[in-house]
Amino acid sequence: MSKPTVALAADHAGFELKNLLRDELKAQGYAVLDLGTNGPDSVDYPDFGRKLAQTVADGQAQMGVVVCGTGIGISIAANRVPGCRAALCHDATSARLCREHNDANVLALGARLIGVETARDCLKAFLETPFAGGRHARRVEKLGQPA
Repeated sequence: MSKPTVALAADHAGFELKNLLRDELKAQGYAVLDLGTNGPDSVDYPDFGRKLAQTVADGQAQMGVVVCGTGIGISIAANRVPGCRAALCHDATSARLCREHNDANVLALGARLIGVETARDCLKAFLETPFAGGRHARRVEKLGQPA
């Protein structure tokens, strides 16, 4: 079974963590789309969150990871794109449950709030956990409906 393509995007605060996760994904054999930012200069997180979310929603990548200082702003931006289900996670349990119960397709991380090892644990749980379906499928279906 081939591994999914994973897209990554970050603002300046998440730049270093994004690069670390990118390199780890590549070492594990994942195809990676790095959507930037490509340096520590200040940029606007909504631009990168939306770009990644659109890439996932369009099917160019099956999963995504967005990183900003807190993970909050970039996840809000990503979730404005229909078809994106971004979940802000702070530990492996939340990363596992966002996949298992919510079929999240984008992992959001706060580079200023969690350490590198926790980010790695979140990524591992996110990538390895399948959607449970069943009673959760009905609820996930409702996430895509207009308010």
